Amino acid sequence: MEVEEVIPSLLIEVCVDSVESAVNAVKGGADRLEVCGNLGIGGGTTPTPGLVKSIKRALKDVPLMIMVRPRVGDFRYTSQEIEVMLEDIAYFKELGVRGFVVGVLTEQGSVDIDIMKRPDSSIRRAFDMTKDPVQALEDIIEIGGISRLLTSGHGKSVPESLGTLELLFKTAKRLQGDAVWGLTIMPGGGVNRNSITTIVQQLLPRGLREIHLSGGRWNSSAMQFKREGMGFGASVEREWAVWATSKKEVYRVREAADFAWDEYWDGISESESEEADPNPPSNE
Repeated sequence: MEVEEVIPSLLIEVCVDSVESAVNAVKGGADRLEVCGNLGIGGGTTPTPGLVKSIKRALKDVPLMIMVRPRVGDFRYTSQEIEVMLEDIAYFKELGVRGFVVGVLTEQGSVDIDIMKRPDSSIRRAFDMTKDPVQALEDIIEIGGISRLLTSGHGKSVPESLGTLELLFKTAKRLQGDAVWGLTIMPGGGVNRNSITTIVQQLLPRGLREIHLSGGRWNSSAMQFKREGMGFGASVEREWAVWATSKKEVYRVREAADFAWDEYWDGISESESEEADPNPPSNE
């Protein structure tokens, strides 16, 4: 009988855009960080070198993935924007960064295969803006060298898109088999303490091994003087608020995920024991 490999725990990646958030995420139980800029506005952009350096200094042993996105908006970039992205990747590599999160689409809503062949990367949620998720997944696997796909399941959130995520896991399995270095599908979007148990229970049998969340919220500004009638494009509430990751929220997701994870593997172990000995001795 083939025994499925038991992995110690679900890997949790948290996206952050400040040193404070990075530290909070790791203290809450994050295994890896995606470092971004402006996370609370439009899904984030490329972080500054100063932020990346500071996080690396504060959290020396924590793996980092760096978002490479020159602006908010769509994922169809001009040649000048692509040049900026490649320059950013080259610079971050000089800082010792090895993981990048990129997403480039064609005008027709498919993965831009030619551009995505360039950097060693994960593909971000640009995938969720593609025309056909299965075709996009096939294109990503065909490219090769892309280690991870961050997706909400081609919908607004993971909890609303579990059926599509199951299809994506199934498709990846069909195309890759048991390849050790194959593409990892990492659900993200709407992952929180209330949704994580259902997500793990439904997707773990399909091959779930990693999950992504922000664990963040808008916190009130420490400013005592707030000038009325002035702003820089955000809503009135957001002008006087700061986005930050909550250590408590990450911890609660970690705790619930670990419980659901252990419960699943304990059930597998019990089933294997029953199959190995279908007629256990009686206590009589």
